Amino acid sequence: MSKALHFGVNLNNREPLIAPDYDLEALLDLSVVCEERGFDSVWLGDSLLSRPRWEPISLLSAISQRTQKVQLGTGIIVASARNPLWLAAEWATLDRISKGRTILGVGMGSNEPSVKAEFEALGLSMSDRVTLFEECLDISRQLLSTGYATLNGKHHQLDNVGFYSGSELGPMLPIQRPPPMYIASNPRIKGVSSAEVMARRMEKACRRIVKLGDGWMTCCRAQHPEEVTEQLDTIRRIASEEGKDPDSFSVAYQVTLRIGDSKESAKADIEQYIAQYYPELSKIIDLSEWGPVGNADDISEWIETFAEAGVDTFVCRFGSMDQAGQVERFASEVLPRFRK
Repeated sequence: MSKALHFGVNLNNREPLIAPDYDLEALLDLSVVCEERGFDSVWLGDSLLSRPRWEPISLLSAISQRTQKVQLGTGIIVASARNPLWLAAEWATLDRISKGRTILGVGMGSNEPSVKAEFEALGLSMSDRVTLFEECLDISRQLLSTGYATLNGKHHQLDNVGFYSGSELGPMLPIQRPPPMYIASNPRIKGVSSAEVMARRMEKACRRIVKLGDGWMTCCRAQHPEEVTEQLDTIRRIASEEGKDPDSFSVAYQVTLRIGDSKESAKADIEQYIAQYYPELSKIIDLSEWGPVGNADDISEWIETFAEAGVDTFVCRFGSMDQAGQVERFASEVLPRFRK
């Protein structure tokens, strides 16, 4: 591990809807605990109808006023389902009120039936998911960089549209210009029919990350560190081709883990948790691919393996109804091993 590792906590903004002892106030309180216990960031997910949860930007705004140092991230926002102008305005506001602490994690949404139904309810077509995503990222990045955007796309036609009418002191802008944008890419979650298809899919995803992002966020392949290295090598190759620094891109892994006294007890707990949190995905993905379970040694060994593969940011989502207890165990038993 050549550079310091970054550790964040996914605060599970869906859990207040499924756990009797974890409400919104507990979530907000836990964000303060995460900062006090030495974590670098806190994160929230996004889903409107497929897996309902409390809206992440509103919650991060509240967290920004309770904390001072932790970065505030989304893991991830479904950008293909959001209007890019509103997303940019909301994120610029969040970055300002947090004094430049945001990381915008974005994804296009999975191809599950419930996500398709969500798109339809919003008046969007699942077949347009990729182009909606790429146009949203392009427009949002322009607006968050300069306050203006131009794009002649399939869904959006903008000619120097900006957050400036002429009466303001200047265009509305975040502190970070732009805030770091981590683009989700999980090409192997459902498998592919051939090596050729996989190669094309990865090439396209990596070019999108290099063109529109500052980092890559992935998950759900916890038994395959070699895949992280392979995709990171592709990102670095494309970055070099595009004249960008190949080492400037962060690699974030959102890992669902459970610390326990033994692998057996931790595995039983996380199985129940995943079945409630992701009823569809839990039937598709092997539980072992979500992340490590076991004692502090087991968790630390997994982190070391993926850090060697190229991950520099670990977003820890704790597979437990006892979020505060898991945060405390990780902070006490695991985090000190990776701090100099």
